[in-house]
Amino acid sequence: MLELKNVSYAAEDEDGTKEILNDVNLTVSERFVAVTGPNGGGKSTLAKLIAGIIKPTKGRIILDGQDITPLGITERARLGVSFAFQQPVRFKGITVYDLLKLASGRKLTVGEACDYLSRVGMCARDYINREVNASLSGGELKRIEIATILARGTKLSIFDEPEAGIDLWSFSNLIAVFEKMYEEINGSILIISHQERILDIADRIVVIAAGRITEEGPKDEILPKLMNGTGACGRLAAV
Repeated sequence: MLELKNVSYAAEDEDGTKEILNDVNLTVSERFVAVTGPNGGGKSTLAKLIAGIIKPTKGRIILDGQDITPLGITERARLGVSFAFQQPVRFKGITVYDLLKLASGRKLTVGEACDYLSRVGMCARDYINREVNASLSGGELKRIEIATILARGTKLSIFDEPEAGIDLWSFSNLIAVFEKMYEEINGSILIISHQERILDIADRIVVIAAGRITEEGPKDEILPKLMNGTGACGRLAAV
């Protein structure tokens, strides 16, 4: 279980100190939690704070009873936190198989690697020896990144707007991957998204605006408000 207790984050800019998150309290225990809200509200900052990319100005982050606030991204990864960027990193000279082996942290067989690729809807023989470089599309990279997270088997998987930069066909495949991941996950998924179809998979939806949680609750309670524009939700996209 993940807990954020009175977490705030402020950053310096040319106009001085800007508060991005203010006194956020959040518990993630369900299999799938979606975070949404208007642009600039603090969603991606929240994801980076949980992953350990940045540190909170104040407050604590607790993972399964352990205070991980002072820990960086590497230490949190060892404790079972995965983070998927909006734009997946390309690795010239590293094959998909190499990347999956690195992610798993063990002697991964080719058969096991192929199984992870199959689970994200990719034909393993077409990709297993491909380089993770510019020859891969955005949708392909997203699915490979999800395969690496499956290979790691972490207790908390964080995705920051996974729909960013991919076409409609790839997005439809991405939804299918998340639906399957939901069925198989042995932990929790936290996704930052504006997309109705992603929010519709969630157990719980959290709405963040102006650095604060403005609404949260079960999907069946929050999603209708977002669709009808009656909540403090900002833009919600349907694909």
